[in-house]
Amino acid sequence: MATTAGAATRLAGALAIVLGTTDIPLRLRAWDGSEAGPEGAPRVVFHSRRALRRILWSPGQLGLSRAYVAGDIEAPDDIFATFAALSSAGKFAEPGPFRRPTVRELVALAAAAVRLGALGPNPALPPEEARVARKGRRHSRRRDAAAISHHYDVGNRFYALVLGPTLVYSCAVWDSPDTGLDAAQEAKLDLVCRKLGLRPGMRVLDVGCGWGSFALHAAQRYGADVVGVTLSAEQAELARKRVAEAGLTERVEIRVQDYRDVDDGPFDAISSIGMSEHVGREQMGRYVSRLHGLLHPGGRLLNHAISWNAGPTDPDPDSFIPRYVFPDGEMLSLAEMMVALEGGGFEVLDVEALRQHYALTLRAWVQNLESHWDEAAEASSLGRARVWRLYMAASALGFEVGVTGVNQILVRRPGGAEPPLRRTAWL
Repeated sequence: MATTAGAATRLAGALAIVLGTTDIPLRLRAWDGSEAGPEGAPRVVFHSRRALRRILWSPGQLGLSRAYVAGDIEAPDDIFATFAALSSAGKFAEPGPFRRPTVRELVALAAAAVRLGALGPNPALPPEEARVARKGRRHSRRRDAAAISHHYDVGNRFYALVLGPTLVYSCAVWDSPDTGLDAAQEAKLDLVCRKLGLRPGMRVLDVGCGWGSFALHAAQRYGADVVGVTLSAEQAELARKRVAEAGLTERVEIRVQDYRDVDDGPFDAISSIGMSEHVGREQMGRYVSRLHGLLHPGGRLLNHAISWNAGPTDPDPDSFIPRYVFPDGEMLSLAEMMVALEGGGFEVLDVEALRQHYALTLRAWVQNLESHWDEAAEASSLGRARVWRLYMAASALGFEVGVTGVNQILVRRPGGAEPPLRRTAWL
């Protein structure tokens, strides 16, 4: 391990305690300019003692994340290589509880902080942490609305820079890594329309409609009449603008409405793309029952959702994702989702796993964010840009190693016309 005299060596020892390993595949640079760690390894720069103080108060993923979001830590090299190194050392990028130091290790960590002059009160939390969105009864309408607002009402300009012109915030479908993000998102929207069997005049409900991309595609390409519902006022505002600009106000209606309050069914088809992760395990039965009741007999529902593929199915509520990205978000395993849908009276027609596709999508989003970094920070905040860079890069690694997946499950309400004999009819 190459070093320069100063704080970096002791800082490396402190980080080793948090990660639970003495082999840290990172090049650390401390606030005094000293360095420690393998030459050529991804660099992590500690700008001040405050970074170590945050880690001391929250020794694990949350303390490291807070330090990064606040700008006390910088990751100036390839973000994927940096988090891959952290993951290999301490499972930083993986879901589930972060390794918690023992009492003896905490004492050693405090001693290291004393030697580095880093003891002190817990620094103020970054403003991007979701404090308001985690208050009240879990998955009440008010708390769900606050959680959605925390994630989505951060500036339409910010999301346009990250997502690109399609404004689709879910996994794309790639023919190859060279397809390109915009073409891959168009392919995903079209695939959903085909799986739902859309035809002119069909009435479609888009649950969690985002910025209206699926609703626009279904109306423009398939002649469907679409009702899109979202809890994000900013999403709805831009979605309505896009609908008006496309001349589709007679065919597409965008509402700020909880899916539980939709009462003007039945619909011929329902799309739920990247929405059910916000519902919660305890509410899943109600979600399935509600959508079942909103469908005509024979009508199809496509549920597109991220899932746990391995490891714990309940994230640590004090980890980075619940506190900064998706307050109250809960991902089910594929098996759990299938049980919920079948238990709610649906017949399963098709299941397609898209894990590799989401890794490609997230890498493209990170590239967009980094290419427009200054604009994205100005459109929202520098801390928010840091949150999104961290969460998207870490999530991409989760999909690449198979810890998380994403699945499209196509189901139908029994009755009505029989579906095609072969799945090739909608692929």
